[in-house]
Amino acid sequence: MNKLLRFGLLSALALLAGCADLEDLTYDFRKPTGKVGIIVDLVDQHAYLYSRGQVVLTAPVSTGREGYDTPAGRYTVVQKDIDHRSSIYGAYVRDGIVVKENVDVRKDPRPPGSTFIGASMPYFLRIVGGVGLHAGYLPGYPASHGCIRMPESKAKRFFYAARVGTPVTVKR
Repeated sequence: MNKLLRFGLLSALALLAGCADLEDLTYDFRKPTGKVGIIVDLVDQHAYLYSRGQVVLTAPVSTGREGYDTPAGRYTVVQKDIDHRSSIYGAYVRDGIVVKENVDVRKDPRPPGSTFIGASMPYFLRIVGGVGLHAGYLPGYPASHGCIRMPESKAKRFFYAARVGTPVTVKR
C-alpha cells in the first residue's frame, strides 16, 4: 500500500509540475544524506550534485563568457551567502530609481548623488576568488562574468545540500 501511495503522489506531482524536473524528484522528497560533491561541466553547461556517488540533482548553467572564463579546476565551497550581492557589477541608483544599469564599478564612474547597488546573486556558493554558483539568468550559453548561474529552484537546492568544504570540480 505504501508503494502504491508513493507512486500515486509521484504521478500527481509529475502531472502538476510537468516532466522537466522528473529526474530530480528523489531529491525533492529528501535532502541528500552524507557528503555531497558538485561537478560543473563547462562544455555541456550543466552542474551535477552528487551524493554517495550518485547524481541526485542536475541544473542547466550559464558560465563565464569569453574574456571572463570560469576557471576549471578542483575547489571547495569557501563561503555560503543566501542573499549575496556583487561588489563589482550592478547598477547606480538615485532616490530608488536606476540611473545607470549594467555597471562595473572599476570602469563606470558613479553619477552624482547616486549609490551603487550590487547585482543580486541569491544562494551564493563561493568557490574561488569572486567566482561562485548562484541563482541567475540563463540565456542558454556562457554569459556571466565568471560565475556559474543556474535556475533559482536548483540554486536553492544546491545551496542547502552543500556546506563550507563541499568539493566542487569545474571541468572543460
